Amino acid sequence: MSTLWRNREFNLLWTSQSLSDLGGAIAQLALPLLVLELTGSPVRAGVVGTIALVVAHATRLPAGLLADRVDRRRAMLACDVVRLLAFLALAAAVAAGRATLTVIIVVAVLDAACGALFNTTEHAALRSIVPTAQLPDAVARNEVRTYSASLAGPPLGGLLFGVTHALPFLGNALSYLISFAGVALIRRPLQAERDEPSAGHAAALAEGLRFVFGNPFLRAVMIILAPLNFALSGVTFTIIVALQRHGVEPGVIGLTSTIVGVGGLAGAIAAPLLQRWLPLPRLIRFICWAAAAVLTCSAWLTTSVAAAVPVAMAVFLGPSCNAALFGYQAAITPDRLQGRVLSVILLAAMSAAATAPVLSGVFVTLWGPGRTILAFAVTVTVAALTATLASGIRTVRIGPSARLSTERGGSAS
Repeated sequence: MSTLWRNREFNLLWTSQSLSDLGGAIAQLALPLLVLELTGSPVRAGVVGTIALVVAHATRLPAGLLADRVDRRRAMLACDVVRLLAFLALAAAVAAGRATLTVIIVVAVLDAACGALFNTTEHAALRSIVPTAQLPDAVARNEVRTYSASLAGPPLGGLLFGVTHALPFLGNALSYLISFAGVALIRRPLQAERDEPSAGHAAALAEGLRFVFGNPFLRAVMIILAPLNFALSGVTFTIIVALQRHGVEPGVIGLTSTIVGVGGLAGAIAAPLLQRWLPLPRLIRFICWAAAAVLTCSAWLTTSVAAAVPVAMAVFLGPSCNAALFGYQAAITPDRLQGRVLSVILLAAMSAAATAPVLSGVFVTLWGPGRTILAFAVTVTVAALTATLASGIRTVRIGPSARLSTERGGSAS
């Protein structure tokens, strides 16, 4: 069997999206800096980020539906064209001194909506260009690119913004041009033949929901990912608040994100090895219980940046968890349902994480940082118990027979 390194289609997609992710990370830092430069208001800068987050969540289910009902290549190309034009317009407005808060919000909304559709469609198309047995490795390599962009993008965004305010947005527009070229050069179809009659949108979405909630493995995936994402987001925010309360310099506080990002990148690189070392059920159990244990350690380290080290250890395990769960999900889900199944799982996982900073602020006020971190760590035990007890995880069987029985009977067991 040829390796992913010899898979032309996957490497085209991976390389182009690595550069696109980098451009997105650059713009993600530059947008709030631009709002602060124009308005001097941290509140307005936060509002822009919140609006983009709300749009991304609101469009998640429609994005999954579209990914299953339209030509995936055309959908991805259309997303790149819209984002390319949006950031070119923003760069031109900034260079001409005509950028306004309204223009920035419009660009942020377009980027968030197109990003939700592109990312869902890209993941849905993965099994069309990657053999089933290599899907976990493909997901792990995508995790490498994500963490690499999150580490390199913000410093580069700050540097480019310092040179001239329009440059980060011009760079992001260029990254979408590269993404467009990479997708256009892929030769294989990005979806299987669709010969079934088209149902209405509501019926099609209901079909995706039924498949997820009727499948023991996919139900377990949602229950595992939601508390893991919730806890990681909450603990990270709590550490930042605790360090600020103890008078730690902002530059040092910023190291927490770097430490966590390095942990994620190292974990993404190590993910294929971990997957070969442990079978999927045992791997997921190990990851969940280990994450609960290391996050608990952060509760006693809230006065220094060392609190980020246990979080980095938990994040180190995250890519292996994602690769195992989403790799198997891609293998057992019929191609015509890939987008809808992904959108339901991601909405459940990411919506929980979005509430964590708010709850963290409330809990820190009531209980203090240490107890707040312990509370978040306890939620991870929900994921660990699910990974240990759920039949959808315990009875996973890797191989063609598992895939066939799942697609026919709607069960992973």
